Amino acid sequence: MIRIRRPSRDPIIILPYLGYGTPQKLTVRGRVLEDEGFTATGDADSRWRNLIHFWKRLESDEVPGARVRARCGRADTEALTDREGYFRLELATRAKAGWNPVELELADNPRVKAKAGVLVPSREARFGVISDIDDTIVASNVTNKLRMIFTVALTNARTRKPFPGVAALYRALHAQLNPVFYVSKSPWNLYAPLIEYLEIQGLPLGPLLLRDFGWRAEKEHKEKSIEDILRTYPKLRFVLIGDSGEKDPEIYAGVVRRHPERIRAIYIRSVNPDPRRIGAIEALIKEVAKTGCQLVLAPEAEPAAAHAAAEGLIQASELRKVRAEKVLERSASKPAVSSGGLK
Repeated sequence: MIRIRRPSRDPIIILPYLGYGTPQKLTVRGRVLEDEGFTATGDADSRWRNLIHFWKRLESDEVPGARVRARCGRADTEALTDREGYFRLELATRAKAGWNPVELELADNPRVKAKAGVLVPSREARFGVISDIDDTIVASNVTNKLRMIFTVALTNARTRKPFPGVAALYRALHAQLNPVFYVSKSPWNLYAPLIEYLEIQGLPLGPLLLRDFGWRAEKEHKEKSIEDILRTYPKLRFVLIGDSGEKDPEIYAGVVRRHPERIRAIYIRSVNPDPRRIGAIEALIKEVAKTGCQLVLAPEAEPAAAHAAAEGLIQASELRKVRAEKVLERSASKPAVSSGGLK
């Protein structure tokens, strides 16, 4: 048995992750860590303060061998955290559509408590959305690892803004209780700031599926996560959203090959201007079209929203909101000009 390591000077906390399940079973994931005393971010936070927070999250002190107990209604179960402090629990219970609260506590220290949220999609959902985050929702420079680290490390959930119109598009797709799942190569260490980012920037909350940090990170994380979502909801079709920076088009095309009837549309943000990359994606567009699904390569949210409106995925009125939000966000990001020059 894995044993809990030496006593820590920092208090122990349970960090639950937003999860997903069915009316018959809820899956709860999370991590037991030492509390580093994080505080909420602010618009005026300096780059130095952001860097300190970023470093603390990457250097999180996990608690292996902790016994975590979960309860929902009359159902309860327990599991031990692994050597990285992660736990995964399954509760057989009668769950309702929407977010189901699951009470968590350390079995050996019941004063350490937390509450997890597990999403059960509504029967009225017409489709689900599976989306990447980095360079799809917000600029992260994921193709340049050094620039990506500096981008994430020196900013926070308030100072990093989504691409113009993206939040309005996601809200439109989320309308009528369509669930949104975020599958990203970002490490679990950044879970808390990513949730904060979704809330502050007006994006729909949904389960996040991230991956472990370091050399042991799973290379096929995104494919496996998408397959698990499709397997969990066999009657639900999906919209896939990503970017052209890395392998999203290839991964999503592979999903369509394996499940040609399950994918309504694929939206890829064009972030790589290399003609060879564009040519490769154009070949995938032709391949995917043979199944009846469309892969749309677009430089921004509005063309994707226009396609979604034409396909009946969003209302026409929502397209106008995407356009209006795009104009507003772009004007807000421009520096003011006066007789004295830029301010």
